[in-house]
Amino acid sequence: MKEISEPRHAEPHLTESSTIRDFVFGFGDGINTSLGIAAGVGGANVGSDIIILAALVGMFTGAKAMAVQNYLAVKSHKQLLESEISREKWEIENKPELERQEIEDVYKAKGFTGKDLEMIVNKVTSDKKVWLDTMLTEELKLNPDVVGKPLKSALIMFVSFLAGGMLPIIPFFFGSGYSALAIAIGISVTASFIVGAVKSRIAETGIVKGGLEMAGLGTGVALIGFGIGNELANLGIINI
Repeated sequence: MKEISEPRHAEPHLTESSTIRDFVFGFGDGINTSLGIAAGVGGANVGSDIIILAALVGMFTGAKAMAVQNYLAVKSHKQLLESEISREKWEIENKPELERQEIEDVYKAKGFTGKDLEMIVNKVTSDKKVWLDTMLTEELKLNPDVVGKPLKSALIMFVSFLAGGMLPIIPFFFGSGYSALAIAIGISVTASFIVGAVKSRIAETGIVKGGLEMAGLGTGVALIGFGIGNELANLGIINI
């Protein structure tokens, strides 16, 4: 006989996980944005003050854009979720037999049969909150906990983007030239590896692979930016 427990989505994701998700993604994007600008402008062999100015402008512009985008995305997702919750509540109240059948179908697909199936369906449908949560998570594959709050998500994205974006700039406050750029790339690639590892840990995938992918992305961003800046300087298009 299958062990029967109260059906609910037990993953410890939501409120804290939406915060971690926003921070990690914002931090990683901030690193790559500033690194690309610093490497590109630095590739033209200009002064540290110009590199810092360009990176700061790009960093704040990017942070604002990402925050607005995240706000709208979370708000849209939240509205969709609220719409589905309202619809499911109405159906439970007005079409209970149909909704009960859907619960039965869900657990039948999981392998429950006979008395086991009847017991678990009765248990779920005896509590309307559990019933609603089960319909959302099992039938619609929606998890109310992972949505987050639009304004909070936007603020976290903004702050984390700025925090990540500062890392590639720090060496230019204390040095200049290619040596400062090399240090900036080293710091950024290392931080990118850590961000990638954390992302993979959240997604429960390979930590090392995730870290290497993000580090590779950071390295690619630096090389492309440096190549563009250096070539433009060599062609005389940029002459500072």
